[in-house]
Amino acid sequence: MATLDSKLVGVLGDRTTKVLRDLFGYTTVGDLLHHYPRRYLVRGELSNISELNEGDEVTILAEIFSASSRRLQGRKGNILEVIVTDGSAKLSLTFFNQAWREKELKVGKQGLFAGKVGVFNGKRQLAHPDYELIADGNDVDAAVEGFAGKYLPMYPASAKLPSWKIAQCIELAIGALDEVPDFLPESIREKYGYPTLHQALVQLHNPVDLDTAEKARQRITFDEAFLLQLLLLTRRQELKNLDAVARPACSGGLLDTFDASLPFELTAGQREVAREIAEDLAQPHPMHRLLQGEVGSGKTVVALRAMLSVIDNGGQAALLAPTEVLAAQHLRTIEKLLGPLSQGGMLGGSDIATQVTLITGSQSAAARKDALALAASGAAGIVIGTHALLGESVAFNDLGLIVVDEQHRFGVEQRDALKSKAQNPPHLLVMTATPIPRTVAMTVFGDLDVSTLRELPLGRQPITTHVIPVLEKPGFLERAWERITEEVSQGHQAYIVAPRISAGTPEDSDIDFLMGESSTEIASVEELGPLLSGGALKSVKVAPLHGRQSAEVKDATMRAFTDKEIDVLISTTVIEVGVDVPNATVMVIMDADRFGVSQLHQLRGRVGRGTSPGLCLLVTSALAETSARERLDAVAGTLDGFELSRIDLEQRREGDVLGVSQSGGRSHLRLLRVLRDESMIEQAREDASRILEIGLSQFPLLATELAEIQADAASEYIDKA
Repeated sequence: MATLDSKLVGVLGDRTTKVLRDLFGYTTVGDLLHHYPRRYLVRGELSNISELNEGDEVTILAEIFSASSRRLQGRKGNILEVIVTDGSAKLSLTFFNQAWREKELKVGKQGLFAGKVGVFNGKRQLAHPDYELIADGNDVDAAVEGFAGKYLPMYPASAKLPSWKIAQCIELAIGALDEVPDFLPESIREKYGYPTLHQALVQLHNPVDLDTAEKARQRITFDEAFLLQLLLLTRRQELKNLDAVARPACSGGLLDTFDASLPFELTAGQREVAREIAEDLAQPHPMHRLLQGEVGSGKTVVALRAMLSVIDNGGQAALLAPTEVLAAQHLRTIEKLLGPLSQGGMLGGSDIATQVTLITGSQSAAARKDALALAASGAAGIVIGTHALLGESVAFNDLGLIVVDEQHRFGVEQRDALKSKAQNPPHLLVMTATPIPRTVAMTVFGDLDVSTLRELPLGRQPITTHVIPVLEKPGFLERAWERITEEVSQGHQAYIVAPRISAGTPEDSDIDFLMGESSTEIASVEELGPLLSGGALKSVKVAPLHGRQSAEVKDATMRAFTDKEIDVLISTTVIEVGVDVPNATVMVIMDADRFGVSQLHQLRGRVGRGTSPGLCLLVTSALAETSARERLDAVAGTLDGFELSRIDLEQRREGDVLGVSQSGGRSHLRLLRVLRDESMIEQAREDASRILEIGLSQFPLLATELAEIQADAASEYIDKA
């Protein structure tokens, strides 16, 4: 008999095991049994051929409608074309130089046909499909039942290993399987009426009815949610047990002086979040908090106050940013907010002032040497940088707080690399400008406390967004350029965003993701600049900004734009987050359908940051009633980032949020969907919390399962990168 940990080779043999390992990375029985069916074919029902899409790897149950062979024109050989049908649509099967198959592929026969859907001369086809004919064509119900039971599972498959062959492998594995120990506490299983783990695995692959299959799927989906929440809550508990240096608020220090110098009042939301952070910093264990907020909600000021509180207690703060443009922008913003308080040891600086320094990968050797010295000596209370902060040469005198901006750009291991530079476990504040639905935050950032800023600072102006469909209304684009000229004539500035740096291959670093339904001629920064500066925008000062430029050029360009020496910035998405130029009032986003919903929301947040209203124009070649236009209409229709984040998540692949394919089959999140399974995730978190209160030692099988997940250092259960 076999267990979930048994090697597949002992059950299936060398050849089949090698195919499964090469295709899916499976090596154990448990790996294979966690390859779940996508759907089931009910016996006697044929597949819906009309729903097949080009490029899909499919298995269909169909009847042979016709079969004929002919010689190839102009060359040797012949082609056999078999037409199969489900009664409403037809599909072509083609075989080259295999005319002998015509003898067994008889009209009226039914069978399973598997392959990759292609299109030739406008017709969908499967070329050289694998197939399994049903023995008794007169009694399909009995034949299918004899072949694979009443419900035939359809698996994610490949040309090398079609669905029914996977089903045969799984049938052998289940036949050899000993009783599977169940790690889920019996009280929880009975509470929801779930089957045992052994029953669930068998019933999911070979159900007696669809209700049984659904209950088995719910059980295994709950397992994923429950183990995940147990892992995250355990991490949080472990963090609470770490010793950290408390950094409580000090009267009469940098923080008090800074608060007194602010020319504006904090919003009620900023004050509440600041209170939560202050309470965390005052504890003798590390703060682990996520600060999320709407675009322009004032996260930087809140984070800066936390940094100053740590500096008041003799520590330092490191701010990790994903790009050099954003790091340089943070430096300018913080120096501007602090004023003389950032000029410690300098002429004109305050007696209690600190210094702020910047460390990036492309700065000059002299600048880097000075910055490293300021960080190591402790003279710089605030050290801002990119991934360069993680380098071995970077040292701190007393790193007390790490602020990670745009957390989704960094992995856990990068966060930990920076933590290792602290003498004691540092406090951690993670910031994101991408609003996160509650369940996503609970699932992806479940080991962090969450603070949310929804309120915009006083005086912040609304942003109006319009879609410009250039194929339907080409004149609207000319009007967009006129609007930019008008805004510049009134003393304002503008952004023009393009998805590419230059013509040709898209720049992966500058594009969130590409989606179709648009023109093949994609706008680029290097093409737009000369075109506009010599044409529609010849009366204004235009400059490019993109990731291929040197750090010096990017910094000089941003400074010139901030100082109003440049009217229009033509840029890639390097301005997506953090860039704060209150005088910019207009943004035109070219080929807007090439960006994600949340990314468009972030981009338009660069305008309307001053006292004048903002305008965002989404230029697209996507036609009405396509999914691309629906996305753009959604962005134009609301400024609520939380609503848009749900839309974005629904349209993205779940793998963008949850675990990626990694080694260790049982650590995959294969079935869990954060929006569909919201209530289940919340229930799982409550149950996991109760189990931890009782004590894991009372549940030895569960403790073992969790330990195996924690020990799998090669794969994080959640990919937070």
